[in-house]
Amino acid sequence: MSTPSLPAPDDAPLPEVPGLARPVALSTSACYPLGVPETFATAQDLGYDAVEVMITGNPLSRDPDELLDLQQKHQLPIAAIHAPTLLLTQHVWGDAWNKIRLAAKMVERVGADVMVTHPPFVWQRRYARGFAEHVSRISREEGVKIAVENMYPWTVRGHSVQAYAPHWSPLDQDYEWVTWDFSHAAASGTDSLEAVRQLGGRLGHVHLTDGSGKAIMDEHLRPGHGTQPVAETLDHLAAVDWHGVVGVEVSILPSGHPDIPGSGSVNRGQESEVREEDSPCLAAPWPKLHPLLRCEQL
Repeated sequence: MSTPSLPAPDDAPLPEVPGLARPVALSTSACYPLGVPETFATAQDLGYDAVEVMITGNPLSRDPDELLDLQQKHQLPIAAIHAPTLLLTQHVWGDAWNKIRLAAKMVERVGADVMVTHPPFVWQRRYARGFAEHVSRISREEGVKIAVENMYPWTVRGHSVQAYAPHWSPLDQDYEWVTWDFSHAAASGTDSLEAVRQLGGRLGHVHLTDGSGKAIMDEHLRPGHGTQPVAETLDHLAAVDWHGVVGVEVSILPSGHPDIPGSGSVNRGQESEVREEDSPCLAAPWPKLHPLLRCEQL
């Protein structure tokens, strides 16, 4: 099979991720069901540093030329690319390894810093065989940081089911880089602070969100509105001077208003009406992230 490729770049300079240790990117998944253009507009309006693009069935999300145009229009870089490895994106880019390879090429094409992928599903046996080794090989060949995301066990008829291979937790796997998602941690009953400490230098990306741990699936709540030690984990990352992109995966759209960008948003720069006791994340001493955690009331 021939090596997959993307269109060659033009000569227009790309907007660069600000020279920050921890740039904050608004994920397109946070704006769902709105699209990539609306995410860029919302991120620009709210003062985010960058955008994280999840590749989906929407053709624009996987068109590098369209993405580059949006970067130029809004003067916002794409800091992270999320590969189409979700259950609902299995049809995108066909073969599982083709997804990883093309997403890695997309990272380089649009000037992003990191690529996020989920571990294989248990029924993807050939894909799961030697997964960590193959991910590392593609990472080296493409010169791209590929960070495998922590997931969670599924609950079917009251029973916990292992849906990912080799496991939903990356802690004991040989991944060079890991994406840590607070909502997924809540769904799996994992303490994020302890996990991030265990990961150490392998932490390559963060999905900022929260979860109660009571739902069957992940919830992507606002930081401080779940049970995860989000503030304490951010304190720790600031203390160890961690460098990486923080992708916001909190739903910014209130129920019943899918057409209002920014409504009920996690605002990057504005003050909040939320009291400090309502959101422990407000206490996180992380100067560049602190304004982000001033969440507006929905």
